[in-house]
Amino acid sequence: MPSRSTARLAALTVAAVCSAASAVVLTSPAHADAVRIHDIQGTTRLSPYAGQKVTDVPGIVTATRTYGSSKGFWFQDTTPDDNPATSEGIFVYTSSAPKVAVGDSVTVTGTVSEYVPGGVASGEQSVTEITKPTITTVSTGNAVPAPVVIDAKSVPSRYTPQGDTANGGSINNLPLQPEKYALDYYESLEGMNVQVKDAHVVTATDRYAELWVTVKPHEHHDSRGGTVYGSYDSQNTGRLQIQSLGATADFPKANVGDTLTGTTTGPLDFNQYGGYTLVAGQIGTLKSGGLQRETTEKQTGKQLAVATYNVENLDPSDKTFDQHAAAIVHNLQSPDIVSLEEIQDNNGATDDGTVDASVTVNKLIDAIVAAGGPKYDWRSIDPVNDKDGGEPGGNIRQVFLFNPERVSFVDRAGGDSTTAVGVVKEHGKAQLTASPGRIDPTSAAWEDSRKPLVGQFVFQGKTVFVIANHLISKGGDQSLTAQYQPVTRSSETQRHAQAQEINAFVKDLLKVQKNANVLALGDMNDFEFSGTAKILEGDGELWSAIKSLPKSERYTYDYEGNSQVLDQILISPAVRRDSFQYDSVHINSEFNDQISDHDPQVLRFRP
Repeated sequence: MPSRSTARLAALTVAAVCSAASAVVLTSPAHADAVRIHDIQGTTRLSPYAGQKVTDVPGIVTATRTYGSSKGFWFQDTTPDDNPATSEGIFVYTSSAPKVAVGDSVTVTGTVSEYVPGGVASGEQSVTEITKPTITTVSTGNAVPAPVVIDAKSVPSRYTPQGDTANGGSINNLPLQPEKYALDYYESLEGMNVQVKDAHVVTATDRYAELWVTVKPHEHHDSRGGTVYGSYDSQNTGRLQIQSLGATADFPKANVGDTLTGTTTGPLDFNQYGGYTLVAGQIGTLKSGGLQRETTEKQTGKQLAVATYNVENLDPSDKTFDQHAAAIVHNLQSPDIVSLEEIQDNNGATDDGTVDASVTVNKLIDAIVAAGGPKYDWRSIDPVNDKDGGEPGGNIRQVFLFNPERVSFVDRAGGDSTTAVGVVKEHGKAQLTASPGRIDPTSAAWEDSRKPLVGQFVFQGKTVFVIANHLISKGGDQSLTAQYQPVTRSSETQRHAQAQEINAFVKDLLKVQKNANVLALGDMNDFEFSGTAKILEGDGELWSAIKSLPKSERYTYDYEGNSQVLDQILISPAVRRDSFQYDSVHINSEFNDQISDHDPQVLRFRP
């Protein structure tokens, strides 16, 4: 998934600096005199007064934001209209710490703006604001309007309307139908004081002091408390991001399955890192759900255990080696082969031309031994400097760890960063021209992205081909809350080309040896139901083994309240015919103290 800049630590929420690049300015023939908040908000996502000055708009201050680059306050009309589509609250951008207090009755004169978090090019919805304000305090100490309670009954089961084809697929100008669509319902409450009760946590607290809850705990739920994202048509409508107007240090450190008991109350905001967000002035009390990290079964003597694990930019300066080692030894039960993704070079993000990763890998192997695991051997191919994407200077790559007491590696010279591995027939069996090797590394499909690493292994006399992958990320895709519906997933273009390369290579193997044992595994950066997965699977050359699990257990990653699949192990027909066992081992994605954002995957089978 797209990584977030550490600059967000200063902002925490949408930056409301109104610039030409991020503000949508509209015009209206109506003169904006003596309007109220619901008039400004209107019945669509865009204000009929955008770009105009409004005068003496009345309301009660419900919350203030004094930190980051989005300083200002929310205020709300105490005399609402009878139209459920028009919000009664709005944000006033002051640029510096606001001088009003909660409970102040104020009038505001200023310019209405539609601010687009992330800029217009992001495709995000906009936030209706009043900018360049002149504020008059009428009285203080007034009661704040009672919050609107958001619950399972109030949120529609349908997620969003289809975009207007006459407007490029945008939903901005469509009349809001809050009784029909979840996104319309949330939009109709933009800027208003809202509340959730006994909210179930579905994404753990992150380093930005954010978490996600659902007001629909039975919606596509899994047994561990999350909400599964199982198809493009089965959105989880009850999800809301929670931030706090209080000190970051006081924000609850929650795991999936925990509950914010009591009430969590505050204005409903919108930002580019999650969409609709309850910015809490009052946050519920954290109640633990008791979630524990999982441990997979140990492979039998005749089973080959193969795992994939994204260790998130591991380099020698990291403090997580012992934890990763313990996870591999104890939670994964020391698999025979481990495909690691995101192993960085020996000096991490220092961009000085270093590409060797032997220090990183051997430090992990030593930690595994210290944790009671086997002395793994390893194979990899160093990338060309700064040509495989990821953190500049980090030179992330895939690495094979293997237990030489259980499995052997077939070394064949000739594999390097720019030479394509091929398939040949020897004694009626498929063999690699180089092992380890890389699939077509000079192809445009792999530009600025990790090239697949292929290795030939032997377990109890049987050959197994393993393809370690880390496909291009979903960075650049429009968010689920974008103004364009359905959203555009622009990253798919290159990822589909990569999937075609992998499938073509597997076809070459199976053409030579129909019953070859082939595993294509790793961080595929896409869902098991996606177009990427369908291309990888082809006409039956591969099959994503996570689909052997019940739908409620199919997830490897937790993003914005959606438990979803990014990591996969795809298997050839010969492996699928075996009575294999598959396990998504949940040790990271659901926890606030995760050492990686991915859960490892394990496959056990008898070649």
